[in-house]
Amino acid sequence: MPAHSALTGNGLVKHDLADRLRTEIMNGSLPRGVRIVEGKWAKKFGVAQGSIREAINILALEGFVNKESGRSARVVHLTETDVAQLYELRGTLEGLAARLAAQVRPDLSKIQFAVDSMRHAANEGNCEALLQHDLQFHLGLCELSGNPFIVEQSRRLLVPFFAFVRMRVAASGQTTSPWDKDLEAHQRIIDLVREAEGEVAEQYVKKAMARFAKTAYDNWENRTSHAG
Repeated sequence: MPAHSALTGNGLVKHDLADRLRTEIMNGSLPRGVRIVEGKWAKKFGVAQGSIREAINILALEGFVNKESGRSARVVHLTETDVAQLYELRGTLEGLAARLAAQVRPDLSKIQFAVDSMRHAANEGNCEALLQHDLQFHLGLCELSGNPFIVEQSRRLLVPFFAFVRMRVAASGQTTSPWDKDLEAHQRIIDLVREAEGEVAEQYVKKAMARFAKTAYDNWENRTSHAG
């Protein structure tokens, strides 16, 4: 029995196909912004078109593809203007989250673990792990706000943003060294929230995002990156 037929029987085929499509995206075979033609990839992988559709849905949840009603999915793509505007919005959203979190003195262990894991990944030279923990930090910070609308909007912004960063990092073959200074910025945010310095934390996050935005896109082009 073919491997994919066996996988279909236990419901894992969509995850296997999502992994394969994600690999195509990360290695550039599916370039940024390109339309994903379900029939083409179903034929290439020897599976039903519906299975490809399910795999695309997984990638959409991970932020690697955009899906609009009645249209084919496309690989996520952000322009230089998009990146600058997203950082500006992130500064406002995450700055507010930091201020609200400082007011309630929350359990910071989750985001501290994320920063500690980022440091470990940086020491190991593992960009993929570093970015995964970086995303966990920012989502975790927004969750600590206690505001469900901030949490919802942060997921809509951050998940595709970090998927795009992962694609750019994979394409550039960069090292983790550009994050060295950024790691201390993440730790400073935690310290300010712990010290209940809400307004200071809010302004610090905004300034940090503005700094990231000034260099992010150019750094991706030049094999270095600040994901923030």
